[in-house]
Amino acid sequence: MKSLINCHTALAASRKTDEMQTIIRKQGGTSEVRSLQGTVFLAELDVAEEFQATIMKKPDVFVFTTGIGTETLFRLAEKEKFDKQLYEALQGATIAARGYKTHAVLKKYGFVPDLRDEDGTTAGLIEVMRDLDLNDKLVMVQLHGMDAPLLRTFLETNGAISKEILPYQHVSVKEEDVLLLLDELESGCYDAICFTTGIQARELFKVAIKHHKKENLLKLFENNVVAVSVGKVTSEELSNQGVKRIVAPQIERMGAMIMELGNYMKESKG
Repeated sequence: MKSLINCHTALAASRKTDEMQTIIRKQGGTSEVRSLQGTVFLAELDVAEEFQATIMKKPDVFVFTTGIGTETLFRLAEKEKFDKQLYEALQGATIAARGYKTHAVLKKYGFVPDLRDEDGTTAGLIEVMRDLDLNDKLVMVQLHGMDAPLLRTFLETNGAISKEILPYQHVSVKEEDVLLLLDELESGCYDAICFTTGIQARELFKVAIKHHKKENLLKLFENNVVAVSVGKVTSEELSNQGVKRIVAPQIERMGAMIMELGNYMKESKG
């Protein structure tokens, strides 16, 4: 039996939307793309200069949070000929990493992190860093597309001197596009909304807060609209925003996310 019959889903993603819509149709559902993720671009020269300057200061701790961002920094160091200095700095520092993709990239370049989260989340990363002496220590934090306020607060509270490096910069979507989605959600257009990155959740709530719609949005997620997440990091952002009911697959893939939504809908109707 098709699991998404009479289920209309909004897709907050900006990529692989055709594939997701195909899976939804095969399960008897319908969908609309309502992207909440703007352009992400690499300011290569600026990032390389900033990264090199940080490396020369020999950070005490390196924190890597995404695989693609970590890979980019290693490639930039090679391209701009300061990879030797990067390797030397890493060899003399404590390395913390979030997520299996980040760990795999570090291993590829010959490094095993000293500290690694257990669940792929920022909160998990913070937990394994709690015993570090961070007072007056220089900590380089690699981020991807958006900041990490929980991690920043943790470092500041523990006296660290943190330097954030964002290989990729996120450009917000148009506010009117987000308002359209909020209006549709309030009108009962959707039974579910799928998020594939934390940025998408943050963009939705940023506009909701600005227009005094956050409380109503949270009520919608609690009672009418199912928040669907592709994985732990995205779920963490939704949870941080106050969403309590989150459907997410064990395998962090977009196809698995759609199938998990189908399972949830079938069980809730049964």
